[in-house]
Amino acid sequence: MDEHRLGLKPVLRRRWAPKGQRPVAVGHHRYEWLYLDGFVHPSTGEVTWFLCNGVSTELFEALLIAFAQATGAGAGKLILLALDNAGWHVSEKLRVPEGIELAFLPPYTPELQPAEHLWPLADEAVANQSFATLEELDQALAERCRTLATMPALIQAHTRFDWWPADTNSPALN
Repeated sequence: MDEHRLGLKPVLRRRWAPKGQRPVAVGHHRYEWLYLDGFVHPSTGEVTWFLCNGVSTELFEALLIAFAQATGAGAGKLILLALDNAGWHVSEKLRVPEGIELAFLPPYTPELQPAEHLWPLADEAVANQSFATLEELDQALAERCRTLATMPALIQAHTRFDWWPADTNSPALN
């Protein structure tokens, strides 16, 4: 699980242009943000997305509850979430729903976080584009998330590391 901040300040990428011409990427720097939260199962490529307007302990708790409901986590199903040490993830006020176990990665190790590799895929919908409102950005991101949710092989290719457990139902992992 990880979150990604996107806003009205454009995501810029390299572009091809005819020889002798400069590439054009329209942008207007405005500092309004949305947060894309991604919960990914690297072994299957399943992903659950949430678009939010901020980050906080209370919002993260609500996301965990919604994620648990969406995935059926509970007394009969345990989900281990690997995440970073963001303040809202480690707060003593955070109540974690039944069926969800939090596993914290070492500090400053985004390369170990499978969900970090979702962001270039999500950014494709907004790269080199300028949005007038957060609602327009929200629509573009929501459409991209719906598309990516139907592409588990692509998600798996970006998030399944060689060292990731191959069979999450094995007795050694339960």
